[in-house]
Amino acid sequence: MQAPSVGGVMLPRGNGESIRLSRGASLTDFAEKINANPASLVAVMMNLGEMVTATQSVSDETLQLLAGEMNYTVQIVSPEEEDRELLESFDIEFGEDEGGEEDLVVRPPVVTVMGHVDHGKTRLLDAIRKTNVIAGEAGGITQHIGAYQVATEVNEEERKITFIDTPGHEAFTAMRARGAKSTDIAILVVAANDGVMPQTVEALNHAKAADVPIVVAVNKIDVEGADPTKVRGQLTEYGLVAEEYGGDTMFVDISAKQGLHIDSLLEAVVLTADASLDLRANPNQDAQGISIESRLDRGRGAVSTVLVQRGTLRVGDTMVVGDAYGRVRAMLDDNGNNVAEAGPSTPVQVLGLTNVPGAGDNFLVVDEDRTARQIAEKRAARERNAAFAKRTRRVSLEDLDKVLKAGEVQQLNLIIKGDASGSVEALESSLLQLDVGEEVDIRVLHRGVGAVTESDIDLAMGSDAIVIGFNVRAAGRAAQMAEREGVDVRYYSVIYQAIEEIEAALKGMLKPEYEEVELGTAEIREVFKSSKLGNIAGVLIRSGEVKRNTKARLIRDGKVVAENLNIEGLRRFKDDVTEIREGFEGGINLGNFNDIKVDDVIATYEMREKPRV
Repeated sequence: MQAPSVGGVMLPRGNGESIRLSRGASLTDFAEKINANPASLVAVMMNLGEMVTATQSVSDETLQLLAGEMNYTVQIVSPEEEDRELLESFDIEFGEDEGGEEDLVVRPPVVTVMGHVDHGKTRLLDAIRKTNVIAGEAGGITQHIGAYQVATEVNEEERKITFIDTPGHEAFTAMRARGAKSTDIAILVVAANDGVMPQTVEALNHAKAADVPIVVAVNKIDVEGADPTKVRGQLTEYGLVAEEYGGDTMFVDISAKQGLHIDSLLEAVVLTADASLDLRANPNQDAQGISIESRLDRGRGAVSTVLVQRGTLRVGDTMVVGDAYGRVRAMLDDNGNNVAEAGPSTPVQVLGLTNVPGAGDNFLVVDEDRTARQIAEKRAARERNAAFAKRTRRVSLEDLDKVLKAGEVQQLNLIIKGDASGSVEALESSLLQLDVGEEVDIRVLHRGVGAVTESDIDLAMGSDAIVIGFNVRAAGRAAQMAEREGVDVRYYSVIYQAIEEIEAALKGMLKPEYEEVELGTAEIREVFKSSKLGNIAGVLIRSGEVKRNTKARLIRDGKVVAENLNIEGLRRFKDDVTEIREGFEGGINLGNFNDIKVDDVIATYEMREKPRV
């Protein structure tokens, strides 16, 4: 039925029928569905007070507004459905084992360790793997996710178990939720002295939503005030009844710190898997699975930790991981050893991808490089359109409260760069969930893995965004460009510090008493070993000046590898000096810190008092 609309233009008017559109669709896409002229839809949008071009990606809300005006309903296709339809167009079925029952073989259980922050999840994995993971985490909080495989003996038979290590801090809810969905069994770690805490319940809900069996590890039984019986009673309220109380949940009392009863916990996992689950997969089909974590390595390029769920992944296979693709150049196990193939439930690091995929992206092996490239490009275009639909001045955090009061800014634009895809995603998710009222809207214009680059600064200049570097720094001329153009670049190594500072800025409470002022940067040209002083860096001062007794950080490949260092010794030839200026060479001693390499950059700074405003 035709009905007059804007300016006498005749437009088709619906009868409430539903139209399926992908995320980030344009008015042209809408027009094709209803057999209308895109220009007439532009006129309708102008009449509704929205300036939109015919080919511009628009938000879901805009599409709903237009559809309602024309008596249609719009169904936005979910990302999962979009991906399923995309793979079907290539005759690929994802998520199903090929063949019959005779093709399936038993696979190891995949386990996620969950629980409240500081209840000992990482120390438990530490005890299981007999390695020290905690030492490398900022603030003692796990901020990346990885996967590890261990072996244990049950009934005189060796059984393998794959562990996915998901962070415990509340900012990583999305990563934990994904971890639960990709696993068979959840180990819920509860400290015997603290009992059930808010994130314990949250982790429990994730596991229940994913419909996975739960084994409870009651940790810290060796500390004062430990009461394992109390934990059992508390968890009964949430539907986890211990076997000794007549329930079906296995509880194991452990001490991760002392290494007590770890074998009993692993045995409980295997027994629970055998009793509750039919864990089988076909190892003889093309590999499929999920990306657990990805990062950018200077020497090796994009490195992605993937978990094979079915099939066998081999070196030389062509694979697609999210919007990345490539031929598998090499595979490494969790100990860094090269492996030729990986079967079901095996985690491996894969080298050879074109770019860094996201945490949680699915992967599949295809026959041809061309097919892989087409799938990856279509996925990338789809995500790009969805991102454009969300996008819409240069501002610093300190200025934000003033310009908000002046009515000059309605949204805070952010660009997030980090050292790993999971961390970036978690930080973005946490910032978008900040409750700052109606006066300002937070938008993440771009997120990515790797150092802050000149293109990031360009984007920030064009959109007045604040750049957040999470465990990474500005690379090359990007730092000078940011300073010259007045782009606010913030660096963080602990996620909740970033969240707190952004939230404080949004609420107009950010009035720091001290600010960090960069003094100079020095590039390490040579490393000299001294029996008395340790390693001494032979440097060329690249910018500013380096002073003795100031703070420093060490940057390697654009990433911060050490914070809070001190310039304890400074020499020019044989003379001790107090400072070295730009363009001159000298020697720097960082005290007890000796992990320095050629091409590392030493960035020095000092904290200066800043008056409150």
